[in-house]
Parts: sequence; C-alpha cells; structure tokens
Amino acid sequence: MNIENNSYISEGIHEECGVFGVYDLDGKDVVSTIYYGLFALQHRGQESCGIAVSDTQGPKGKVKSCKGMGLVSEVFTPESMEALQGDIGVGHVRYSTAGESNIHNTQPLVLNYVKGTLALAHNGNLVNAPELRRELEYTGAIFQTTIDSEVIAYHIARERLNSKTAEEAVARAMKKLSGAYSLVIMSPRKLIGARDPFGFHPLCIGKRENAYILASETAALSTVDAEFIRDVLPGEVVMIDENGIHSDTSLCQPKTAKCIFEYIYFARPDTTFDGVSVYNSRIMAGRILSQTHPVEADVVVGVPDSGNAAAIGYALESGIPFGMAFVKNSYVGRTFIKPKQSMRVSSVRIKLNVLPEVVKGKRVVMIDDSIVRGTTSAKIVRMLKKAGATEVHVRISSPPFLHPCYFGTDVPTGDQLIAHNHTIEQICEMIGADSLGYLNVERLSELLGGDKGYCDACFSGNYPIDPPVEDIRGEFEV
Repeated sequence: MNIENNSYISEGIHEECGVFGVYDLDGKDVVSTIYYGLFALQHRGQESCGIAVSDTQGPKGKVKSCKGMGLVSEVFTPESMEALQGDIGVGHVRYSTAGESNIHNTQPLVLNYVKGTLALAHNGNLVNAPELRRELEYTGAIFQTTIDSEVIAYHIARERLNSKTAEEAVARAMKKLSGAYSLVIMSPRKLIGARDPFGFHPLCIGKRENAYILASETAALSTVDAEFIRDVLPGEVVMIDENGIHSDTSLCQPKTAKCIFEYIYFARPDTTFDGVSVYNSRIMAGRILSQTHPVEADVVVGVPDSGNAAAIGYALESGIPFGMAFVKNSYVGRTFIKPKQSMRVSSVRIKLNVLPEVVKGKRVVMIDDSIVRGTTSAKIVRMLKKAGATEVHVRISSPPFLHPCYFGTDVPTGDQLIAHNHTIEQICEMIGADSLGYLNVERLSELLGGDKGYCDACFSGNYPIDPPVEDIRGEFEV
C-alpha cells in the first residue's frame, strides 16, 4: 500500500504542538479528560500524540504512558486508556519543527532520575538547543530522541539536584533556555506549567470542579467543560498541588513577542489568547484587507478554515455579500491513499470542492490566510474559475512570508518562499489571480487590539531573539 503525504497540508504552514495537563484533587481518573483535551487540540499537531499519568496516592513516581504515531483517535483505544489510571497527567499532540518524525520523538517525555520522575510536554523551539545539547553530552548525557524537548527535560532534572522543589528547578533551567517554550510538567505530586519570557506560544489555566487544567488553548478548556481562570504569564512558572495554584513571576519581563500567526492561522477561532479573541482578530484582518485592497466584486469567499472569519470581516467592511464557496472534506487527516500511481488526483480537490452555485458568473474575492510556495493557491484559483467565476481576486490575511521561523512554526527557508524571490505582481500572475493583496505588516497590531508585544519575524525579519548560528530546524545527529 502506498501512502503519501497530503500535499495540500505539506505545501502550507504546518501546525505547532498542543499541550494539556490535569490534576484532579479529588483523586478521580484524568485520562478521559486529557483524551478529549488533546482531541480539541488536534489541529495543532497531527503527527503523533501521547498521554502520561500517575497516581498521587500510589507509589511515588510510578508513571504509565501511551504514545504513538497518528491522530488522537487512532493512537488511543479503550483498552490502552483503561490502563492509564491516575489523578494527574499530561498529554501532547505533535507536529515536528525540529527533530525527525518517528516514534522515539513522541511526547510526553518521561524521565526517571535521582529525585524521582518527570513527564514533560513541550510546544515551541529553542534557538540554543544544539549548544545545550553538546554541553550535556560532554558531561555524559545519553539522548534517546532528536528533539529539543529532551534537552529541556535534562536541564530541569539537573537543576533539581540543587533545588528544593521541582518548580524551582524549572525556573532555574529556564534561565539557560533561549527560544520558545510552553511546558506542562508532571512530577509525582505536582502539575507545573511554564511559559518562556517572551510568551511566544500560549498556555492557560482552567478548572472543573476540583480539577485544575493547563492547556495550549481556551478552546480545549471549553471542550472538557472547564472554566477559564487565566493565562499563564510570559515568563511565569505555575505549580498546582493539593493546596491550589502557586506562582513564580521572577522571570517575567516587560517585552513580549507573542506569535502573530497564532491569531492568523494556528488557533481555533473559539480560542482567546492573552485577552484577545482569535475570531475577532481574523475579522479585523478581513476588515483591514477591505480597506487597503478594495475591489469591485459580487461575492467574498474564505478558504476554510482560517480564511472564513477573515472573509466575513472583508464582507462586513466592503458590503459585498459573503458566500460559502468551498465544501471541505472533514475526514481528510494527515494522509490519503493513492491505490495506483496513475491516479493523479489533485490533493486540493480531495480536501476542497467548489460550489458552482456560489461563484458561477461572479467576480469573486477569495480570502486565504497565507501563500507559502504558491502551488495550493494556484490550484484553488483554477478550481474557482473552472466552476464559472469570471474573476478571482485573492486577498491574504497575513503579510508575505519572507523569513524562516525558529520558534516552533514550520515556515520554510527563504528560497522555498514564493514571496522571497518574486514581486506581488509576479505572484499574482503565477497563481492565476486577477489581483492580489496582502495584509500590511504595519497594521498587524490592530489584530491584537493595538498590542505591539508580538513576533512578526517571518514577515519582517525582526527577530526578538538572535537567530541561531546553526540549523535547529532539522534533526540533531545522534
């Protein structure tokens, strides 16, 4: 059987990772809560997933885990979940941005060391991972994975030898880490969350009855019927034990650099980060596009899913009606099967179909979240015109991608980015559009209600941390 990557996905920007942790102070099993929390975060990583649990009233440090390649619904069976009994646990969904895709790199990572056990789930990328890794290797560390998350786990374990508590060890390790990381860590009697001082990626705290939850997105809290308490602050370490939430803000700093692409693309629209609604951010992006790139047209359509809200914003601002022109096949996951090589069916058409009734004989404004290599955009424009659209005006709810990301977003290198070597006019011609307009990089702050504490390095080249001097985007050699 020949299984190939879905090029609709591989040609675009890939997901990041999702983390989720629960501590039920009443001693109830948490595995089903983690399962549904990860299910709600599946959009953040479709490559592998895992759950690790422990019983705070049982043998100290005994951790049970289940990990595998594939979607949450594929990896976890009723039998495997039945074996994961415990009142504290962490979960992870992964898309690799550093480290190859294999079973050894699945998370959570579980470490046994002199002070007990740690189970760690990580979202983000360290820019100094190679140096930290070499430092550990030269003092005898033996690595089992090629991911920077293991570097973090080792440093926490080492700092724990000279720290009174696990959370103190996390804070001390954070002083050595440079880059993006949102962490959920399980120790035998505590659930710990940490966010890098720039706050690149989100992490929030929720509560359901007497259970505390840490999650990448508020949408995951809603899925498990938990109440949102607050976001973990950039630079904050939170510790949850039988006495509630404890906080260490000693590493917090005034300057933040929240990933702007979380708001444009990554997050579910029903999520709120740091007080900003993702849905409202995308509506605003569409409004700005209408203001800066108006056009006479008959209908505004969005490429699902993240293009839909921006399309609504464009329609609201312009007065042009909004239409649902695309039918999305919800059952296309990470891969699809081509039984014969001769079946050269477009992967875009497998994922999306056009409703001719919406676009036939009409001038169409098509809103999408990004153009990476241009291949997918060209196919969608052709599909619209084949369905009868007389004109297709493409509007992109982000600025042009010009630079790679080193903080957990899989933006390709410069030579693979269509905007890196071509003008907007050339891109417009290459994708077959009648006109093309991008979101103005100077107006990105409006997506966050005027907050300027965000990272837009993939668009501007203004990295909040110096880029690494060596490649961190491939796998480490082991």
